[in-house]
Amino acid sequence: MHLIQVDSVQRWMEDLKLMTDCECMCILQSKPISSEKDEQNELILSSQHSTCDNLELLLKRAWIISTELTKIAQKLEKNRWQRVHSMTVRVNCHVRSMINEYNTFTRNSSEEMHQFEKLLIDKCSEFTAITERCIQTEDEQILKSMKSCINETLTTVAQYFGQLIELVLTHEAQNLLRQIELSDSMYITESAISSLFSLTQEGAHLCRIIAKEGGVVALFKICRQDCFRCLYPQTLRTLASICCVEEGMHQLEKVDGILCLADILTDNSHSEATHAEAAAVIAQITSPHLTFTQHLSSFLENMEEIVTALVRLCQEASSGEVFLLASAALANITFFDTMACEILLQLNAMKILLAACSDKHIVDTPYSRDQVVTILANMSVLDQCDNNGSYIPLGVQLLMEMLFERSSSGNSAEVAACERVQQKSAVTLARLSRDPEVADAAVKLSCIPRLIKLCRSPTERNNSDSVLVACLAALRRLAVMSPDGLEDSDFQQLVKPRLVDSFLLCTNMEESFV
Repeated sequence: MHLIQVDSVQRWMEDLKLMTDCECMCILQSKPISSEKDEQNELILSSQHSTCDNLELLLKRAWIISTELTKIAQKLEKNRWQRVHSMTVRVNCHVRSMINEYNTFTRNSSEEMHQFEKLLIDKCSEFTAITERCIQTEDEQILKSMKSCINETLTTVAQYFGQLIELVLTHEAQNLLRQIELSDSMYITESAISSLFSLTQEGAHLCRIIAKEGGVVALFKICRQDCFRCLYPQTLRTLASICCVEEGMHQLEKVDGILCLADILTDNSHSEATHAEAAAVIAQITSPHLTFTQHLSSFLENMEEIVTALVRLCQEASSGEVFLLASAALANITFFDTMACEILLQLNAMKILLAACSDKHIVDTPYSRDQVVTILANMSVLDQCDNNGSYIPLGVQLLMEMLFERSSSGNSAEVAACERVQQKSAVTLARLSRDPEVADAAVKLSCIPRLIKLCRSPTERNNSDSVLVACLAALRRLAVMSPDGLEDSDFQQLVKPRLVDSFLLCTNMEESFV
């Protein structure tokens, strides 16, 4: 879940209120202290909370319960009976609080949900009673015989809990989608889409639930109504999140989502924000990391229009974020089908991308440069690229600069992006250097010394083996075209041996710090 990824101290601070309220309930044995109605004495939500806030609180409570159940299983393995019982009491209280919290803001929960609520509460009470008996005896044989019973009850509690959460999330997704489909109010529709987007950020499982309940269909319906134009960016952003799962992709195909995206991208009356979010959806559904994109047959029918619109978006991008989304979509499409590279050549896209790279306000991160060099690398496979003048000398100069890509923050994601930039720039250089003119330009720009440095110095390539292999390949290609550019020792170690031998030699090198 998304909640797990926050800072641990922040996580504790957020949970503190829930945990202390829970402890109070443990002491009071979950009973009211006055004759007023029970629901007034439970941990309830403020009526001012939005649906999104309520769901977030529900998910936090569910995360706590799930964590506690895991810990109980661990303590049970170690026969820590006192801890098992205290944690069981705590889970019991959390479950009751979660159900009471949810029932304060939901109105039309199903009979099936009420049945599971009762089953879960009853089973939690049974679980607490069993563990209480365990702490009242010290007979090892009795405890041993009860252990299997506790395990079985724990499994049942976890099962009921999981089924209840599934029903709750499905119910809430249905409510939000019903609002989107039936409401004519801009405010209500916007609020529902915002809540739906928040749900998608909690993980793939929630995206599957939303897709199965018709989320993709409802959102594309919004994107086909001019009266909701101002909601297009938010709607498309939510669609991009849902389409990270296979169910979302299937739904997109069924409702001709590709055609709708193509229409949005090619309609100049839409805002740049709308075009950028449409590009983000394209980037998501064509991601090379997904294994379920091949059924998008309609994409090929609209590819030329989409690629043309994305190139124009790259050219006219007013910010680094817009350029990143458009270039990421183009990069993924070049993996999706080789015809895209031919279209890019016809559109003279290289000139546009190279010009963008010279503007540090537009191509301002390693992530953007990663997309650009990916496009270059995939296009460099085509023979027509050999005669593309935009590479010489500007293209080679850009590839040379990318060989120096380093992370400024030390962030792991940024470091990985820098490694990809170095690797792909070396690969592109190796492919393009089959053209003597490109090879000559690379030699004049001192690419060979830089490639040698990357091969010999692990820190220069952040100890990346993939960067090393790409640099060795590029160096060998340039050495064939310009053998005078290498010293004899470099030739003997990095070019003459088999690639695998040079690789092993470089990976075993230790830098001297003397």
